[in-house]
Amino acid sequence: MLSLKHSFKMAISSISSSKMRSALTTLGIIIGVAAVIANVSLGASFNQYFTDEIGSVGNNFIIIESKTANLFHDNELHLIDNTPGIEGVSPINQRVAKVKYGSTVRQINIQGVSEDYVHVGNIHMETGTFISDKDTYMAVLGHDIAHEKFGRSIGNKNTIDITFTRADGQVISHQFKVKGIVASPENTLVQSGIESDIRIFIPIATMNEILGEDYYRGFFAAATSLDSIDEVTDELDRRLARSLGVPSREIDNEDAKPYFLLDQGEILKEVDSLSAALSSLLMSVALISLIVGSIGIMNIMLVTVTERTGEIGIMKSLGYKNYEVLSLFIVESMVVGLLGGILGILLGIGGAYLVERAMGLPYVFPMDMILLGVLVSLIIGLLAGLYPANKAAKMNPVDALRHE
Repeated sequence: MLSLKHSFKMAISSISSSKMRSALTTLGIIIGVAAVIANVSLGASFNQYFTDEIGSVGNNFIIIESKTANLFHDNELHLIDNTPGIEGVSPINQRVAKVKYGSTVRQINIQGVSEDYVHVGNIHMETGTFISDKDTYMAVLGHDIAHEKFGRSIGNKNTIDITFTRADGQVISHQFKVKGIVASPENTLVQSGIESDIRIFIPIATMNEILGEDYYRGFFAAATSLDSIDEVTDELDRRLARSLGVPSREIDNEDAKPYFLLDQGEILKEVDSLSAALSSLLMSVALISLIVGSIGIMNIMLVTVTERTGEIGIMKSLGYKNYEVLSLFIVESMVVGLLGGILGILLGIGGAYLVERAMGLPYVFPMDMILLGVLVSLIIGLLAGLYPANKAAKMNPVDALRHE
């Protein structure tokens, strides 16, 4: 009886006798498996990258922004702060103003916040400390503002002049003392309107006093966990709608509400959806390579069967059963697929690593992809070898021996 070990040895011998042909045969599988491995790894890396980017904006954040002026006041601030699942909240007001340091003047986004923003906004300080609610004319500078915007670095205890234009056209200038510099975030892709690098933070009470306003443009809140953020956002939406007189039947109608909500969970879902669509597109291209590779194996196995027709006749005349001849050629086809799969896995891992490093992405490689790559290559080898092996098994031994 033909053992699996003997079949494997014969398969290796057959492959070794035609190295160039075997290499060309496995090329399609190598490219296909490598493409699958690399695409899955790149998809996971992009997903991790965007997740890190979004996480750098804040901790389980919820953004509440008014569509009209004079909508949010202290009542809404307390309502949000007392909503179950809310860990912290900062009111927000922002305005583009002229900032002067030395003789240089720049237009910069000034953001008024409370001391809670250091937590909810995931702020890390390079030097100094963040503003507190007891501060008045103090400022915290984004990393780019402090080190690049004015051609020279601005340090703690330096002073800057900020000139605001009020809604009535009145121009008011005040001198602010620099209390701290925000550290440059590791992630720089997210342009959410709240990026800390390119703005100056001042106490919101001071900002509202200068502008002559007693309301907030919005709020930046943090939920206790990402798992509960959807429920917390829904509850917050219901409370705000009720407080601001939005009918309960219109709570799901975004156009009927004078504000809008956006939370980290919703953004992550969009990122996952985009990542899945991109991965599916890339995977379809990779699968075409696998199909081409499987056709290549089938063609070569058919050639092999034709070349070894005399050998098949001898084997069958010596008593080899049909299933033994069948298994011999199936094993050879699967070995070809397996060799291509292993090389494809190595190529895919290496290619993904190089691309992710070149693009500055985190290297993420799902280890189960190795097992998947092996299984895919074996299955392709099996399917591609079935028809040629079946053709060999059904040969008439007399006709096979007469074949030249």
